[in-house]
Amino acid sequence: MSSPHGNFVWYELMTTDHKAAEDFYQGVIGWRMQDAGMSNPYTLFCVGERAVGGLMELPRAACEAGARPSWRGHIWSDDVDTFAPRVVRAGGAVLHPPEDIPGVGRFATVSDPQGALFVLFKGSADTQDARPASTAPGFTGWHELHAGDGASAFTFYSGLFGWTKAESMDMGPMGIYQLFATGKEPVGGMMTKGKATPVPFWLYYFNLDEIEAGATRVKAKGGEILNGPHQVPGGRWIVQCRDPQGAMFALVGPHR
Repeated sequence: MSSPHGNFVWYELMTTDHKAAEDFYQGVIGWRMQDAGMSNPYTLFCVGERAVGGLMELPRAACEAGARPSWRGHIWSDDVDTFAPRVVRAGGAVLHPPEDIPGVGRFATVSDPQGALFVLFKGSADTQDARPASTAPGFTGWHELHAGDGASAFTFYSGLFGWTKAESMDMGPMGIYQLFATGKEPVGGMMTKGKATPVPFWLYYFNLDEIEAGATRVKAKGGEILNGPHQVPGGRWIVQCRDPQGAMFALVGPHR
């Protein structure tokens, strides 16, 4: 089996209201909630019997230091302790040093040179389940980096994980949208953030079977629609959102 190094393998929501976040995402995306049985409350987001992400409450100290609700993608790293220093040498920062999660794996929270957060992760089993089709409802269908500078951001991630360029699109005043691949097929895009976006960040797109109904559920559950729905190449539609606690995410799916 080939190494999953460089693949996004987990998505974690850090929030300020655990129960409210459970209710929101269950209602909007349809995830089944499952207690992970950890000492600190941790909820698994599940599609059927498969866990696809997790939820935990932001520690009070983190909130006092300025942390806000957000989604964090976990990227598989063959050796977290080796790659954390590599992030620093490439201009990034280690925000939480490598640490074990008993029975789960090892992780480190880091940021790229422009400040976008992500997590280095290696599971205890050294393997990764086969990923479902990118359009399967409930799974993550796209990863989008709103960077301080898109071109230099790609250089950072390609140097660290071996990501490759796919198609690029000229979006006029919005600049170049560069698709990237972690294997054979594109899994996301990078762009230079707009002036109205205060800091660089990763935006994760969760698949639905119908986009308009999803947008309606976001509003009904107290969330906010930031952009869309609008069509993107490939015939799918997207809508960018903010949950009631302030974490940004996006939905992607067909329009019926």
